[in-house]
Amino acid sequence: MEPSARRPVVSDHRRAEIRALAMRSNQVVLFAALTGALTGLIVSAFEFAVVDVALDRASAQALPVMAVLPLVGLVVSWSLRRTVGGGIGPGTADEYLKGFHAAETRLGPRAMVARLAAAVATVGSGAPMGLEGPSIYAGATTGVEVQRRAKRWFRGADHRTLMVAGAAAGVAAIFKAPATGAVFALEVPYQDDLARRMLLPSLVGAVSGYLVFASFFGTTPLFPLVESAGFEIRDLAGAAGVGLVAGIAARAFALLLRRAKRIAAGPRPLVAALGAGGVIVGLVALGRAVTDEVLVLGSGHHVIEWATTPGHAIGALVAVLVLRSLATSAAVAGGGVGGIFIPLVVSGALTGAVIGQLVDDDNLTLFVVVGMAAFLGAGYRVPLAAVMFVAETTGRPSFVVPGVIAAVVAELVMGGSSVTAYQHRTWSAPHSADRQRSDAR
Repeated sequence: MEPSARRPVVSDHRRAEIRALAMRSNQVVLFAALTGALTGLIVSAFEFAVVDVALDRASAQALPVMAVLPLVGLVVSWSLRRTVGGGIGPGTADEYLKGFHAAETRLGPRAMVARLAAAVATVGSGAPMGLEGPSIYAGATTGVEVQRRAKRWFRGADHRTLMVAGAAAGVAAIFKAPATGAVFALEVPYQDDLARRMLLPSLVGAVSGYLVFASFFGTTPLFPLVESAGFEIRDLAGAAGVGLVAGIAARAFALLLRRAKRIAAGPRPLVAALGAGGVIVGLVALGRAVTDEVLVLGSGHHVIEWATTPGHAIGALVAVLVLRSLATSAAVAGGGVGGIFIPLVVSGALTGAVIGQLVDDDNLTLFVVVGMAAFLGAGYRVPLAAVMFVAETTGRPSFVVPGVIAAVVAELVMGGSSVTAYQHRTWSAPHSADRQRSDAR
């Protein structure tokens, strides 16, 4: 009798397991895939509006007009956030981090529409910011909305499940890098940890978002490199040097960006926008005088191509690095809506080009790519995502080893600093104490 008495217990246990598996499968596979697909559509439309419409027209203008357009874009961005958004701030990736750590932070569709429109005005006018911040924010907001509308499927589930899936989809789509999207969404909320129990939603969301975006824009890597390159032992030592310099430079850039964000959050945002626009105009003029090219404007993809071309003087590379850092900080201070991810990557490319000319100018591309990994990994405290990013977007997995060396050194030099004040130290760290430490830096 004893065995038969246990059968209903075992059967009930198995039924409970099956129900839990079915519920989790719906959450992870069905709704995370839906979130990723919707995010991929939104990011595709956003990319088209910024790159194929706004930037194409801006780049066709004469230089004096191009230099003034970012000022106009900052004012339009302020107006859109004030009217359509009801006075919301310019944060995008920061809003994802706020929503991740605080359930009471609301990511709503009205704010998403206002911030995406403001980002079109900001980045589409030539301000040196990226598309990834708005893409992360759009994905996270989409995930929150899907989970809210399907709440009967998410009883007892973490409120961040589809938020993370959407953020991963946003990064995966805009960079055509699904692994980077999944890892970044998990890595960026913490300085020394990863988000737990979110791996499957982030992977499914990232792949879904990437597939939708790639169906419109193809699968060509973001930064395709035509020349083949390996590395030698001296290049590994050079990679450590890149990490050291990138870590120091990233600390300085992070300080500029945090101060710029405080200015943007000040009581006179329109004055800040006008002042920042004027600063960018001056920096564009300085950049043209130094390099005879327009390298201060735009998200910076063309600057990476310029940095990989041999023959540039080290002084010119350093000048572009400084001018672009100042211009990006000015755009942030002026309330511009855009991403910091790509400006960090561009700064890393320029840093790597400087070190490459000193160490091994025959392998310049390696140092440019390694610099991208080091600067990005240090700035956002995401070394794993940074190494994955350069491997996926350049199509060069052979650069992973020197990239890891550079990213680790840069991370150590970065210390406790970051470009955002909304990361927590670790999963178990007290949230309020972490926020106070971050704001004090």
